Amino acid sequence: MIVVTGATGNIGRPLVRALAAAGEEVTAVSRKAADLPAGVKHQAVDLTELDLTGADALFLLLPGGRSDAEGIIAKAQVAGVRRIVLVSSQGVGTGRHPAAIEDAVKASGLEWSILRPAGFQSNTLGWSQSVREHRLVEAPYGEIALPQIHPADIAEVAAVALREPSYAGTTWELTGPKAISPREQTELIAAALGEPVRFVELTRENARERFLRFLPEQVADSTLDILGQPTDAERAVSGDVERVLGRPARGYADWLTEYVAAFR
Repeated sequence: MIVVTGATGNIGRPLVRALAAAGEEVTAVSRKAADLPAGVKHQAVDLTELDLTGADALFLLLPGGRSDAEGIIAKAQVAGVRRIVLVSSQGVGTGRHPAAIEDAVKASGLEWSILRPAGFQSNTLGWSQSVREHRLVEAPYGEIALPQIHPADIAEVAAVALREPSYAGTTWELTGPKAISPREQTELIAAALGEPVRFVELTRENARERFLRFLPEQVADSTLDILGQPTDAERAVSGDVERVLGRPARGYADWLTEYVAAFR
């Protein structure tokens, strides 16, 4: 059995579908009710109440600011879980974020794979209300391009890592196929809508104030550092999605085709 945490999120939803379609026994974990494929079990619990009885593999996604990885790993060890696939972040590889959770997974004695995605293309859904109501996008660092990734690509890589023993001990850097700036994203949204959409660049201070509404202070600051002063590694396009899946990563236009209705 494969246990998927964060099962109602941007990665978890397509991951659960992919595993169920492949015939795997899946338990989806989320705090709220979930619309799941037939045959998928559901645990409506917080991660502190996670039940891993009978699980062979665990997909571990910790919400921002959570630091209970060691407790979850201990539960996995006691339950006899053999493999953990952890969603980390590109910022760990570039030194922006602490490596403590990755280190705990690696030291667990279990088979492990680590996924380090860049920023999500789906984060631009945060602009959807202002686009719908005002045809306006507000974001910091409008000209700085980064290779954001489609969450469904992360899910597909995770599905492979959860099912294939040969991927144990691997760390994957996951990005989209090209770097794209907030201003360029705005232009693509406007083209998809067939209407002008105005772009306004926020100051770092204004952006930080908004980020702190839903992110811990350290995460907000490190995210703004990446957006405003990316390293060469954070600007670079990785080929790991194609290496694992045998096809190119999806671009922002691909993501937008699926979600353009949110901006109408």
